[in-house]
Parts: sequence; structure tokens; C-alpha cells
Amino acid sequence: MQFSEVLASLTSIDHIAAIELFSSEDQTTPVARIENKPGSAGSVRVYHALIAEFGAINVAAAEKGLTLYAEHTADAVAFPGKHPNIDRLIQLKETGQTLQAKSIGIQV
Repeated sequence: MQFSEVLASLTSIDHIAAIELFSSEDQTTPVARIENKPGSAGSVRVYHALIAEFGAINVAAAEKGLTLYAEHTADAVAFPGKHPNIDRLIQLKETGQTLQAKSIGIQV
């Protein structure tokens, strides 16, 4: 599947403004924030799906996430730094670390 097809199969994220990720040691200061805006909305959708399935971004979630990113995963491997949200999953898979996550809702 292509990434565009994967995205079409995932749950809507219209109600999410961002996803914040936290280390296991510090649940108060995010290590990363993925905004639901052009250029990163696809990542919010992928991470949201992973959080719904795994409860956190652990090794199993990272492995699945790398599959969901489809053709972009190979590009991230070839060009480190180009896709930071994929790079993060690669790092988690390699280190065995887990990130906790929190969805930030859209304020109306």
C-alpha cells in the first residue's frame, strides 16, 4: 500500500490539534509535539492510530508505524533527518524505549 492509501484507512483526526510525546521518566515536559497541520497531519494520523492500538509508542508500535509510513520509511532511512517523525520510530525500535502520548483536542 502507498502512504496515501494507508492514511485513507485510518481514523479521522479532525478533533485533534496535536499529539505530545513524553519520555517514561518525565510525563510533564514533552520531548516532541506533532501538530495537526499541513506537512505533519499524516503523522498525527499515524501516531493517533498507534496510540489507540498500543497505548504508547513502544517497539511494537514503532514497527507497525514504520509499515504504515510505507514508501516514506525507505526515504527516511536513506535521508536521516528528512522525516523526523519516522526517524523517531526508527530510534525507538533500535533502543527499545517507549514514549507516552497525549492527544491535544481542538479548542472551540
